[in-house]
Amino acid sequence: MSTDYNYDDKGQFFPYFVLTISGLVLVPLTYSTFKPSRQLGTSKEPLIKCPDYSPPQHETVDAARRRQAKRERRLKRFTALVLGWALFGYMCYLVATSEAITAAKLWNPYQILGISESATEKEIKSQYKRMSLKNHPDKRRPTGNETIEMLNDKFVEITKAYKALTDEEIRNNFIQYGHPDGKQSFSIGIALPTWIVASGNTYYVLAVYGLIFGILLPYTVGKWWYGTKKHTKDGVMVESAGKLFTEYDEFAAEDKLVEILSVGEEMKEITGGDHEKDWVNGEDATVEKKLAQAGLPEKEIAILNKYEGWRRRALGLLWAYLYRVDLDSEKLENAKLDVAPAAIALNRSFHSICLAFGNVQPLVASIRLSQYLIQAIAPGQSPLLQIPYFTNKIVSSIERDGGKNHWTVQRLMSVPEVERKKMCTSKGLLTESQYKTAMTFANSLPALKIESAFFKVMGEKFITPSSLVQFVLKMRVVPPGSNPPPVNPKDLLDEDPDETDVDALLGRKSRWSDSTKEGDDGVDLPLSHAPFYPRDHHPAWYITLVDLRLGKLVVPPQAITSFDKSPEGFAVVTAKMQFQAPPQAGEYGFTMVCLSDSYIGLDIQQTVTLVVSDPSKVSRIEEVDDISEPEEDSLAGQMSAMRGSGAPVKKSKKKGAAETSDDDEDESDTEGEQEGVSDTDTDTDSEDES
Repeated sequence: MSTDYNYDDKGQFFPYFVLTISGLVLVPLTYSTFKPSRQLGTSKEPLIKCPDYSPPQHETVDAARRRQAKRERRLKRFTALVLGWALFGYMCYLVATSEAITAAKLWNPYQILGISESATEKEIKSQYKRMSLKNHPDKRRPTGNETIEMLNDKFVEITKAYKALTDEEIRNNFIQYGHPDGKQSFSIGIALPTWIVASGNTYYVLAVYGLIFGILLPYTVGKWWYGTKKHTKDGVMVESAGKLFTEYDEFAAEDKLVEILSVGEEMKEITGGDHEKDWVNGEDATVEKKLAQAGLPEKEIAILNKYEGWRRRALGLLWAYLYRVDLDSEKLENAKLDVAPAAIALNRSFHSICLAFGNVQPLVASIRLSQYLIQAIAPGQSPLLQIPYFTNKIVSSIERDGGKNHWTVQRLMSVPEVERKKMCTSKGLLTESQYKTAMTFANSLPALKIESAFFKVMGEKFITPSSLVQFVLKMRVVPPGSNPPPVNPKDLLDEDPDETDVDALLGRKSRWSDSTKEGDDGVDLPLSHAPFYPRDHHPAWYITLVDLRLGKLVVPPQAITSFDKSPEGFAVVTAKMQFQAPPQAGEYGFTMVCLSDSYIGLDIQQTVTLVVSDPSKVSRIEEVDDISEPEEDSLAGQMSAMRGSGAPVKKSKKKGAAETSDDDEDESDTEGEQEGVSDTDTDTDSEDES
């Protein structure tokens, strides 16, 4: 190595380099790791707490949940963060200590002589004389680790310091260049310790450089880049989104949508895909045999026979999950539980595609299919199956019509308690404890009740063509079978925000917090009761405004995940959706649709009418309203008060400038008639006074 280069042999500057690089990596990595989740809802409370309820194959479901939680912990990233911040802290320590060493090397004549910077010339000479007598090499002998050279150097430093403070030329050098000898030479060093550039370590250092900058860095950047390009914002592969777009059907129902979701690449990875050898024909036959034994409808069997390979396996596993079929194989059970979250993600992507087209039928089917996937119930089955301990046998005993008209949980809870208990516990269906758990779930089911729904334009009395309309929805959670208190009429009012509240006027505030009292935050809904779904799911309600006649969306669905706190548990929450009114005056019929993504049978559909007024009629009405007689009104109030007290009443002109006697009555009446004011009360008062 050339000796023209100076290296950081004492490690004073290399920590700055490591500190900068590690900070650039650690800060964004730490933020991305601990940033708040964008997932809807944050509650970790379950809907019901019942340790004695265990659905079939609950061990497999719990194991799947634990595997997912382990993946979400991201141990590798946390380990890298801990090691990275430990290195960052050590570099900070080295920087702090190196700064102290560097500061000690600065040449300071006052410090060398041991005097203050305010010392006079006489004090400087006196101090120099004492130190030169004490430290002169001829008068002092080395002690301890000192040598003659060290004593000579110290005496030279004392002499330079004295001259720097007394000799004019040397003092100028010190003031201008910071050193008594004038301008000093300097060199630019490389912030690398000498052991890195030592001749014996050359090949090792080059190998590490090549590994980091030639392999590891390009691999990391490429993996990140292609990872972001591989998935959409909904968390599914781009190729899957493209296939879903191709399979889009504007008349798709829930059962058709199950078939569409099996096309995703995520399903291909779960069911073998390119690794066909991992799946044997016996396993495929097992799935289809179990489905046939479970009574899979002929329609689904025909659809299953349309496909071969991995898509047929994916569709079979998806039906097995929805029909809660036990596959008697750990591998098949794990695959069955893996297709459910994949189907939820693919369904979320299909939901986004539906929004782009704006058709009502596939969008509603997508949200409703989410209910079936969360509850592990096949489309068309009874909503009562989502109640703990309820099986097909119990549901058939309750409905008693062969499944032609399925009961909802609300209908079951509307049955008197004695009769309901008899229906559920007779013939050895449910035990007392099982019935109690089932009713606990039913009484906790977050069912919405619409209290009021109307249209308005902020700050206006009428809705005119092409104006910005707000659809205001007042609702509250009323579980089935509960008796909520009457709604406070004040909670159904919707006041416009103050003119100074810019955020509210521009719609920046949360659309769900309008009814929240000051200092009182909303509370998230508890986790969905989903004993067969191998993930934790936060429930949400999707509210939208549609035109069923055209089959199109008027306002895209908006999600609500929390409600205002209330001691009674029945607080009214306000939802607002904005859209532009039609360009023509008239009455327009829309349908408000409120859908749960977690529970079956709680959907609400309500017709609402939007009245768009003719601008010319509105202007005439406003002109009439603007005609007011405040002084006449005030006068009428004063006369009424006088009549009540028995005081004499005198009329005045409209301007109120002067009072008139009874002789001027006709003149006043004429003036009142010209102004369009009725004088009936005034004439009567005058006659009474006479």
